[in-house]
Amino acid sequence: MTRAILLRSHGGPEVLEWSALELPRLQRNEVRVRHTAVGVNYIDVYDRSGLYPMPLPGGLGREAAGIVEQVGSKVGSVKVGDRVAYVLSSPGSYAEARNVPAERLVRIPPGISDEQAAGMMLKGLTAHYLLRRTYRVRKGDPIVVHAAAGGVGLILVQWGRQLGARVIAVVGSDAKAAIAREHGAHEVIVTPREELVARVRGLTGGKGVPVVYDSVGRDTFSASLDCLRRLGLMVTFGNASGPVPPFSALELSRRGSLFLTRPTLFHYIATKGELQRAARELFAVVAGGAVRIRIGQTYALADAARAHGDLEARRTTGSTVLIP
Repeated sequence: MTRAILLRSHGGPEVLEWSALELPRLQRNEVRVRHTAVGVNYIDVYDRSGLYPMPLPGGLGREAAGIVEQVGSKVGSVKVGDRVAYVLSSPGSYAEARNVPAERLVRIPPGISDEQAAGMMLKGLTAHYLLRRTYRVRKGDPIVVHAAAGGVGLILVQWGRQLGARVIAVVGSDAKAAIAREHGAHEVIVTPREELVARVRGLTGGKGVPVVYDSVGRDTFSASLDCLRRLGLMVTFGNASGPVPPFSALELSRRGSLFLTRPTLFHYIATKGELQRAARELFAVVAGGAVRIRIGQTYALADAARAHGDLEARRTTGSTVLIP
């Protein structure tokens, strides 16, 4: 028997319940991981609220780090006692322990803490595909990063700079602006005090940028499109302010034959090989010091509701981690 956060109905943070949970029998290709740290992400809010429908009752959470406690009979890639981390498309990591398919685990290298690993699997691998695959950032590219003081945002800022991009960070307060600058942003725009499109156009000689990384959604979508140069790419990968409403595809043509994508991490790490390659690159830039994983706040696992309240109120910075 273990304990976990369970969801019996959709709603606000108050619907999260700290409950006893009996894990199912371990399958031959599975590993039981005793969690030492659990990552919190905005997708957890979407699951909890019902924006992303899921069967109920159910768990929450997509990423965690911990120690291998038991292995199935067909598992040879890890052994009992190994430090591992994972990110899964199915929720359930808000728990003291979990059964995980062995092929979805990555070993945590020396020099990276369990808290860092739990705080960067979803966010760091998201930054990897955004910068290296959705749009392959090149030296000298000006790029716009929304929510730049958040978990994904801070990694994008640092990794983008390491790749040679000119990083234009967008934040919502002066305090968050200071954090973005501290992590390497070349320029910082504080909204709503500053007009986003005018500032971006001014910083790029009127041309706009080749790519915008927007995790905010509804409130920033139109302005983000207007920040793009001709043939630019709009990457909308989150809905912090709500989903983007329907719009006419002609808007992309009118603004310069723009491209639009709505990617998700799990399509980029669908195979074991893709996951392992991306994780190696992520761990390398963290271990090498180019990217620091900022753990902005930690909470007891049982206090997940408080963590969700702070996340939705935009009181958090960097990565949020729950400690079992």
